Amino acid sequence: MTRRDVLALAGSLPAVLSSTAASAQPSTGRRMGGTPTAFLAHVRAAREGGSPFDIVEHCHSMGLAGVQTNPPSLEPEAIRKFRDRLEAYKMHLVTDPRLPRNAGEIAAFEAQVKAHKEAGAVAFHAALTGRRYDEFAAFEPWKEMFLDRQNQVQLAEPVLRKYKVPLGLENHKGYRSAEQAAWLKRLGSEWVGVCLDFGNNLSLCEDPLDTARTLAPYTVYAHIKDMAMEEYEDGFLLSEVPFGEGVVDLPQIIAMLRKKDPNMIFNLEMITRDPLKIPVFTPKYWATFDDAYSPLPGRDLAKILDLVHKHKPKQPLPRTAGLSAAQQLKLEDELNQKCASYAHEHLGL
Repeated sequence: MTRRDVLALAGSLPAVLSSTAASAQPSTGRRMGGTPTAFLAHVRAAREGGSPFDIVEHCHSMGLAGVQTNPPSLEPEAIRKFRDRLEAYKMHLVTDPRLPRNAGEIAAFEAQVKAHKEAGAVAFHAALTGRRYDEFAAFEPWKEMFLDRQNQVQLAEPVLRKYKVPLGLENHKGYRSAEQAAWLKRLGSEWVGVCLDFGNNLSLCEDPLDTARTLAPYTVYAHIKDMAMEEYEDGFLLSEVPFGEGVVDLPQIIAMLRKKDPNMIFNLEMITRDPLKIPVFTPKYWATFDDAYSPLPGRDLAKILDLVHKHKPKQPLPRTAGLSAAQQLKLEDELNQKCASYAHEHLGL
């Protein structure tokens, strides 16, 4: 199951939410919620057991302040019950409505937006891309994809403006931060911004602080994570690790985003999996970069390789290969709990 599959699956997970960002804030003052991809082992275990994973109850049991998931349906009664449960827990909600791919899908998109807002969504999320260096072996197909995604968002924008709920486009390894910022500047909509993923753009040879500086002005909310790297023959391995064990300057990025919005929402995305291979020494990795349209300067590559070389992981990178389902579940719980405890004790989340 890919990450995009799980984000789609989130629409079928039972969940709950709050009506406004203010009412969503729990009594503990915590602002960190959870994303579906932080609980992949739980999703798999629940599916194999024949019942859906209740991400709301799981996040609530961890003391998290919110959740990224979709209502169980668009029916008014289901929406009401969904909202009531999240309001009782004082949890915020971010949802993943499916963006229209053409004009014929705008009405269906609006129906989702209307229902999700009634359910209490304070923001929407969209990933839209996979890993460009894995999916594309040439520049033109990547460019076509990028233009198509821009068209999707252009179709969605009037609906977002009508219902006044912001959409956060995740920096999801499909385009570099300067490209995403330039796109949003051209669009010029207060209802389309960024879901800032703290670590994704390391795969595109960007320092996390540089990514944050570029995208912070547009950020609606964030996927918080720490990342560690190590060398391998074709480039470097990249992995989510417990907060405080990686190369991401969490306090500085959090401060940057809180300066932009004191009520910024941070959703945990500690993905428990094998490290990703970032093959920067292979021709295919560079196939989608063009010096004029989508540049990746050599100095950025050098900066990341220096980071890999000088910041060895404090612990072995997490791996799930060879683990039983029960062992994967145990590892996932341990890593998520480490992140939640660190966030509460050191990050004010």
